[in-house]
Amino acid sequence: MILVFLPVLFSGCDSEDETKVIRLGHGLDTSHSVHKAMVSMSKRLEEKSGGTMTIKIYPNQQLGSERECVELLQIGSLGMTKVSAATMENFAEEFKVLNLPYLFRNSEHRFNVLEGEIGRELLESSRDKNLIGLTFYDSGTRNFYADKPIESPSDLQGLKLRVMQSQTAINTVKNLGGSPTPISWGELYTALQQGIVDGAENNLPSYYLNNHFEVCSYYTMDEHTAVPDELLISSIIWDKLTTQQQKWLKEAAEESSVYQKKLWQQSEEEALNGMKKAGVTIIRP
Repeated sequence: MILVFLPVLFSGCDSEDETKVIRLGHGLDTSHSVHKAMVSMSKRLEEKSGGTMTIKIYPNQQLGSERECVELLQIGSLGMTKVSAATMENFAEEFKVLNLPYLFRNSEHRFNVLEGEIGRELLESSRDKNLIGLTFYDSGTRNFYADKPIESPSDLQGLKLRVMQSQTAINTVKNLGGSPTPISWGELYTALQQGIVDGAENNLPSYYLNNHFEVCSYYTMDEHTAVPDELLISSIIWDKLTTQQQKWLKEAAEESSVYQKKLWQQSEEEALNGMKKAGVTIIRP
């Protein structure tokens, strides 16, 4: 009996009082800049469509992990999600390039690539997997942190470091001398606390907002990768939209990306100030 109702419960896109509702699931907290940008996107979509379209957002892994949400998109059971380019390389090989270390000269170079022709090609590269990219969200640069100072690659020797489920990320840490250990994000704090891993790598807001400074008080600003987030829609859901509806949604998504970039800069500044107040040792190699 449960199986009969699954399509209704997890419909990626349905009609409520003649309003087309697209369901969006993601694993971030509601205080995250990407979630706030998605809320803004939904409001803009309602405005552009005259109230005939909206996005219903399910944060905090309510509908599953990042990978699980992507898989739901592939079968059309969920409309949209946010995915890291690191996870995305498991679905579209082209995304491996974004996970290479020291790929961009600076943030301006990065945005020119992501918002230019190469970025557009990447957004379309997973269409044959039933996944269409609408825009990229800024996720800053990733840095190493641990319970001991990391000032050079030699300090990574023998350290068990949590990495995302990305072969490129695993190879990067391995080639630097560390021991890469894929662990889900929700389990990382406990893993650090219990010594299952010695450290990890992530951006400033993720490190600070998840209180990882309580168990890893050394943060090294090496900026080894700048892995963006991608906003995805199921091609099964996309193809059911009219050309006008697709235009409204694409415009709302791109506007949310501009808004999120501003929010991200604010969150990085807040995280850095908070880390200093918490007594974190910030290393700039």
